[in-house]
Amino acid sequence: MLEPYQPLSRSIAGKIAIVTGAASGMGRATAHLFASEGAHVAVTDLDQARCDAVVREIQDAGYSGSAKAWALDVSDPNAIKTVVGAIAAAFGGVDILVNNAGFAIPADIAEESYEDSWGPTLAVMLTAHQRMIRAALPHLRKAEHPRIVNIASTEGLGASPGNSPYAAAKHGVIGLTRGLAVDLGREGITVNCVCPGPIRTGITDAISEEHKTIYAKRRVALRRYAIPEEVAHITLSCVLPSASFLTGVAIPVDGGLTIKNA
Repeated sequence: MLEPYQPLSRSIAGKIAIVTGAASGMGRATAHLFASEGAHVAVTDLDQARCDAVVREIQDAGYSGSAKAWALDVSDPNAIKTVVGAIAAAFGGVDILVNNAGFAIPADIAEESYEDSWGPTLAVMLTAHQRMIRAALPHLRKAEHPRIVNIASTEGLGASPGNSPYAAAKHGVIGLTRGLAVDLGREGITVNCVCPGPIRTGITDAISEEHKTIYAKRRVALRRYAIPEEVAHITLSCVLPSASFLTGVAIPVDGGLTIKNA
């Protein structure tokens, strides 16, 4: 006899989510999307005024969810502990953590300035991920459907010239994701990784439209750059209650970049 169909929830209404790097780009899009789905979102980034602006956008949109802003430098371990604690106190817990904060500094291994890129890059885009997770873990352990999503990059699946600190950090994020998925799986905490490809964000603003077009037509199966909202929707898919058997994966959101040979 067949087992009865078991409906699984695809709603994050009422869930409490922390999004780092939420003042712009993919983080901002994720904050908007989560709030539009009924979640309560902690918008965190370096600059309080920019976080406040995103919260006002969310409030003005009339979403069913809500948002509050916190300035947070994720390279500061004490700030992480303080802000995560304040978020949990303000909202009554934490259900979802999205580690999105990041930047890109070109680096030449032969130059003295390489160290100036290496340290901050790994601090913000790798070390901060584990610190955010550790700070949020006591609250996630109390959640009904605890979810962690780390934003890596297709640079974590390969590499581009002059970008090795960034590539090292993003490879590390994928390794951290897999390791913690194993460690936390027994508690029902899922840990997944989203790997964006060419996206229209602040990091790619300096690339001219001409060169974006050339690159996309040559490398991307869909022949274009994505918008941040397209990445945010994949992040949303990873944090749904129904995504209960998805953990330890690195999902490329790259328009087919990583599968295109020529």
